[in-house]
Amino acid sequence: MKSIVVLGTQWGDEGKGKIVDFLSEEADIIVRFQGGHNAGHTLVIDGKTYKLSILPSGIIRKNKISIIGNGVVLDPWTLLDEIKKIKDCGIDVTNENLKISNSAPLILPIHSLIDNARETQRGNKKIGTTGRGIGPAYEDKVARRAIRVADLNDKVLLKEKIHKIVDHHNIWLKALNFEIVEPEKIYNQLLKISHSILEYSEDTWLLLEDFKQKNKKILFEGAQGTMLDIDHGTYPYVTSSSTVAGQAANGSGFGFKSIDSIIGITKAYTTRVGSGPFPTEQANLIGTKLGKLGAEFGTVTGRKRRCGWFDAVMVKQALKISGVTSIALTKLDVLDTFESLSICTSYKVGDKIIKYFPSDEKTQNMILPLYEKMEGWEKTTVGTSNFQNLPNKAISYIRRLEELIECPIDIVSTSPERKDTILLKYLFS
Repeated sequence: MKSIVVLGTQWGDEGKGKIVDFLSEEADIIVRFQGGHNAGHTLVIDGKTYKLSILPSGIIRKNKISIIGNGVVLDPWTLLDEIKKIKDCGIDVTNENLKISNSAPLILPIHSLIDNARETQRGNKKIGTTGRGIGPAYEDKVARRAIRVADLNDKVLLKEKIHKIVDHHNIWLKALNFEIVEPEKIYNQLLKISHSILEYSEDTWLLLEDFKQKNKKILFEGAQGTMLDIDHGTYPYVTSSSTVAGQAANGSGFGFKSIDSIIGITKAYTTRVGSGPFPTEQANLIGTKLGKLGAEFGTVTGRKRRCGWFDAVMVKQALKISGVTSIALTKLDVLDTFESLSICTSYKVGDKIIKYFPSDEKTQNMILPLYEKMEGWEKTTVGTSNFQNLPNKAISYIRRLEELIECPIDIVSTSPERKDTILLKYLFS
């Protein structure tokens, strides 16, 4: 296999960063294909922590090429700040190992202003966005008025496009008595950094085609989880982009038929950030314990994550939608001290038993999870690198999850550290 897609199968925060970093050892190119700087990845390597929000997780590795694809919405100021922070940590970032798609749309200051204003307008019915302008930036992309990386090459066209986009949004801001935005200010801000961004820009789909012809190993990295997908997630409590496997091709320009396998990152329990349905949520001491042991706070926002038991119904559905071929199970060690564990195996809605996550919001909020109980192992798994050295009850838990979600678990993570990873199958075969 020469090309692998890595994506989350829950509501994000599954530990994709660590798994991408782990697999990057064998990969030549790492491609980020969707999302913005609203989702972060935390990497722990030899006790040192790196927090990324827009750079592909492979940037930490030497002699690898990282690509930000056209499916990403890019805040150029955040990117440059992140590059500086990574360089300060001793990581080399140049236009040789970082490439940005010319077609990637930019997130402008007006987008975060609109994002926060809308959340304020929603009152107690907030979506739970990060306020970083991701949604409004994707809206402008679909409405065909976005500023893209390539537009930074043409000052006249850039000014024209900025006026167009700002004039459009100022109508709404003025109508709701919010402060309007001055287009010249944004124009001048972009001019100051345009050279620094263009330094990394290329038609990256051509690069990927060349890499494919040279039989390079390519790893595609998603940001959020499948259940935050704009089409298949818990709408409207979702992100503004497509998070499923098909977006890896669309968000990079890489032919989908050339993708060999799809790895789903799945946490050994379930979490989500922000509003929206969460059938297995434990708003009690169990949830508190999971959150504390798992350090469940957002990498980018620091927001506390809601925690609950493993939802096999939801995960299985996510795997089918993306055609996942293999699972990387993360944070197994968080469950080490639990005397008993619960796995959701089906839902009860009214007097019906269903084994799928319903699409409509009303039914989602009526779900009563039905659980299967399992004994906990009450032994540490931290640092275990051999599957057979795991406690027998931990192995039983993993095997039961495989049965319920109908997919093999080929990677098991036993701590945030890169080295604490059990590889059951060589995936770049």
